[in-house]
Amino acid sequence: MKVIAVIGHKASGKTTFLRRLIPALVERGYRVGTAKHVAPDVEPDHPGKDTQLHREAGAERVLLYSDLHGALFWDHDGVPVAEYLERYMADLDLVLLEGFKASDYPKIEVFRAGEPLAGRLPVLAVVSDRPVRVPDGVEVLPLDPETVADFLEAEILSP
Repeated sequence: MKVIAVIGHKASGKTTFLRRLIPALVERGYRVGTAKHVAPDVEPDHPGKDTQLHREAGAERVLLYSDLHGALFWDHDGVPVAEYLERYMADLDLVLLEGFKASDYPKIEVFRAGEPLAGRLPVLAVVSDRPVRVPDGVEVLPLDPETVADFLEAEILSP
């Protein structure tokens, strides 16, 4: 399993771009997973629903399961995301993290406006549809999923 963080300022288009990149990678035969970083006050479960009530009662893990979907809920006390990626996503070829700017994973930045994060944070590439000034050694890629998939194959996915 390879992991790369897709970072950028709020409302820079990270989710929109990932929704275009994932199919490009899947069409190339890769098994792709994602993880989204959210603020600590965001409740991923629905308050008042049975699964949330089970967690509130003290269940360490709650699996929500139907004939079509499943979701696993758990609370943790600062366990690094790497442990959960290894536990639940190790069988995938690539996990795309949305956010996780402070992680040690390689990063690509989706840039639309403001000051780029590249320069303040180490990034492999900046993906943008407008001119952007980046430090030497940081590649600038068009906001094109096929081009970014090519880059990921060359820089991350190849052995």
